[in-house]
Amino acid sequence: MVTLPPQPHQARRVAESFGNDPERYDRSRSPYPDALIEHIVAAAPGPAFLDAGCGTGIEARQFRAAGRTVLGVEPDPRMAEFARASGIDVEVATFETWEPAGRTFDAIVSGTAWHWIDPVAGAAKAAEVLRPGGILAPFGHVYELPSPIAAALAEGLRRAAPDLPYRQPTGPILDGYRALYDRAAEGVRASGCFAEPEIRRYDWQRTYTRDQLLELIPTSGGLASMPPDKLAEILSTVAVAVDGDVTLSYATWCLTAVRRSPTDATRRDRSANHTSG
Repeated sequence: MVTLPPQPHQARRVAESFGNDPERYDRSRSPYPDALIEHIVAAAPGPAFLDAGCGTGIEARQFRAAGRTVLGVEPDPRMAEFARASGIDVEVATFETWEPAGRTFDAIVSGTAWHWIDPVAGAAKAAEVLRPGGILAPFGHVYELPSPIAAALAEGLRRAAPDLPYRQPTGPILDGYRALYDRAAEGVRASGCFAEPEIRRYDWQRTYTRDQLLELIPTSGGLASMPPDKLAEILSTVAVAVDGDVTLSYATWCLTAVRRSPTDATRRDRSANHTSG
């Protein structure tokens, strides 16, 4: 698995490449842990949810099953069309430029997509459309390949795509994705509109057959937009290292932050100005 660039929201070609094969993306990507869904549903003050970067609708369907109403915002028309086929209402736009037209929501969620959104502009837009007491809740999966398979993937990338602008992980990747949510927390704090964000981690595992794993790997950023011949070359290298079923360790990271009321935000700003003066 490849790691994200330092400022992933600026890599628009990669961010909007996942719709090359939305069917594979939807059947290969895992749903989110029940405990995470339950945590967000319980924290939200009402049922109106906005899903920023909804993709094929994986998490939107989970929240809908939990009794929430979900509007998706998705920049890739191909992913949006797939989500609509499962009954999700989707508007095509980047979240930063999306026009809420006066609508407000009880929760804004984002499943493995918030890192493609500018953390400062995204938090400001979230503050604009969340009702007081509503929550911003971006979350996302990361999985860790067994060492022999990770080495084979690195070798395949080196041979077939030496110019791929991603770096191989140098430390535990499950821990490393915490940095994405620390960066999101900085954007939330910069908005001045939220209570202090909370970051949680959910650890779990999933077992894949050989064929399922070889379908999952191409849904990663950087690989999703690769020419078919290059991707086939990489997967053939990986396939040699896969012997039977493979159990992957996952971490799902989640940030939650409560939208303060405008009165609270004004009181906080006055207090800060008084202190600095």
